Amino acid sequence: MKGMKIKRIMFTEEELSGIVSGLADKINSDLKDAESLVVLCVLKGAAVFTTDLVRRLSIPDVRIEFIRASSYGREDVSSGNVTVGAVTGDIEGKDVLVVEDIIDTGRTLSELKERLKAMNPKSLRFCGLFDKPSRRTADFKADYIGAVIPDEFIVGYGLDYAEYYRHLPYVAVIEIND
Repeated sequence: MKGMKIKRIMFTEEELSGIVSGLADKINSDLKDAESLVVLCVLKGAAVFTTDLVRRLSIPDVRIEFIRASSYGREDVSSGNVTVGAVTGDIEGKDVLVVEDIIDTGRTLSELKERLKAMNPKSLRFCGLFDKPSRRTADFKADYIGAVIPDEFIVGYGLDYAEYYRHLPYVAVIEIND
């Protein structure tokens, strides 16, 4: 794509598989007594990660629901304006795990947390594949983090730049030239 190029691979397919397995092990341990779990995938970026994660969960009944939430739009930095759509299913009285691709400023998940708490779930946990704590502007801490990364723009494994690169089986740092 014009104006962008892959600078380097940050995580290979094998490394991502290990990260996802490690997260699933922690979630399985924490929820070992749960009979069911609603996994709420934050679209679109977390879709690939969510799919791989739920296949590794040992909870007897796992239901996947979806929500759109974003503060990026088609930019490479957060706009600061959080948009959150409707949850596709009922979460009242249920154990809920929100799955996000990357936690950046924390504003999107802070907003989402407040909205979901108002829907009275039994429990509410957050899982981020990647975390950029250096960019945090909201007071938000996830329950599960796959890897802490530096402040670089990454794509692949569901993460995109203006809808490009989601299909890559690895995660790469891109260089954006205007």
